[in-house]
Amino acid sequence: MAETKILLSENEIPTHWYNVVADMPNPPAPPLGPDGKPVNPEALMAIFPMALIEQEVPAERWIKIPDEVREIFRLWRPSPLFRAHRLEQALGTPCKIYYKYEGVSPAGSHKVNTSVPQAWYNKQAGIKRLTTETGAGQWGSSIALAGQMFGLEVRVYMVKVSYDQKPFRRSMMQTWGAEVLASPTHLTNAGRTILAQDPNSPGSLGIAISEAVEEAASRPDTNYALGSVLNHVLLHQTIIGQEAKKQFEKAGDYPDMIFAPCGGGSNFGGIAFPFFADKAAGKSVRLVAVEPTSCPTLTRGHYAYDFGDSSGYTPLMKMYTLGHDFVPPGIHAGGLRYHGDSALVSQLYHEKLIEAVAVPQLATFRAGVQFARAEGIIPAPESNHAIAACIDEAMRCKQTGEKKTLFFNLSGHGHFDMAAYDRFFAGQLEDYEYPAAAIDAALHRLPKVG
Repeated sequence: MAETKILLSENEIPTHWYNVVADMPNPPAPPLGPDGKPVNPEALMAIFPMALIEQEVPAERWIKIPDEVREIFRLWRPSPLFRAHRLEQALGTPCKIYYKYEGVSPAGSHKVNTSVPQAWYNKQAGIKRLTTETGAGQWGSSIALAGQMFGLEVRVYMVKVSYDQKPFRRSMMQTWGAEVLASPTHLTNAGRTILAQDPNSPGSLGIAISEAVEEAASRPDTNYALGSVLNHVLLHQTIIGQEAKKQFEKAGDYPDMIFAPCGGGSNFGGIAFPFFADKAAGKSVRLVAVEPTSCPTLTRGHYAYDFGDSSGYTPLMKMYTLGHDFVPPGIHAGGLRYHGDSALVSQLYHEKLIEAVAVPQLATFRAGVQFARAEGIIPAPESNHAIAACIDEAMRCKQTGEKKTLFFNLSGHGHFDMAAYDRFFAGQLEDYEYPAAAIDAALHRLPKVG
């Protein structure tokens, strides 16, 4: 029988990150300031170190990974590539199914791939504290761990609905020394404004970002760290796809379709961008971003300049958006509850170089349970989106007789999301489709550019 795990040695951890911009047919649309003009990099120095600002617009195809960062990566990288033999058998599909498992990291998800370099670059710049936001808690726990490794204080603004739903994610962050606050808070102008409008606000990633950015901009010893969306974050995550390409070479195989959950885009970019290089060179591979129907940014959003946060503190970014004041329903895939998306992912989708699908919440949990019963790993709710789309394609191929090689990114485990599974088994979860009228209304509230 073919191997189940395709492994790499620690010496095969990539030495460089891959910059997808080098292979994009058109240059990315620049971020804009309040005056509608491209943002001066110096304007970002209030919240980011210059090294990360430079990684927002790199000219090189390859960016060297600092040796100290790569040394820490040895704690969990390279992550395994699995051939899902048991899932294939359970589905009765002619397809081969592979998945890359990022849940082997200390924090249990792919987010540590960028939290460690972000903390390192901030430490090198003399920064003492980091503020950040988190939804489901994967990013918050990842930056808490990275801050601990480099002696940085970390304050996490955690979206209130996730703060209540996922108490053990809070415990993880606190174990690694971080302070965790339920957002919106009364500590920031952004939080106070939201609470004045809605004292019971469930919060959103956009609101939490506003709070974290506001605090970072007000203190010279503090910078802001972001877990997705920005170019440097997606750059760091390309270590996933680079490893996967080496592992497929070892397996003597290559994917026809790649699926990854997509909220802000870092998970999707991390797995898909290195394969996009092959696609740009003429290889046939389909790259599919999978999002929830309750937060359908790519599939139903508008491609326009919008703020990355709720209060308009960030530069304007050209992206698919549901409107920066979007407050999503309290679905359990907290990491996918973001109003916008990466500018790079958005541009590739707009130019029809990648694909996107939206999946209802109940279908994702059914797929996650089916996967867990076959393969043994309980996936994070975010990862369930990619699994659901992959299973759908595998079953379609069962009907047509096509023999495809399917590959998805299992971005993290669901050990701290069992309350969501409890609600699923109790029949307490429901599907939610974001209303078209709300999306149309958001279009009229987008900032005017030009």
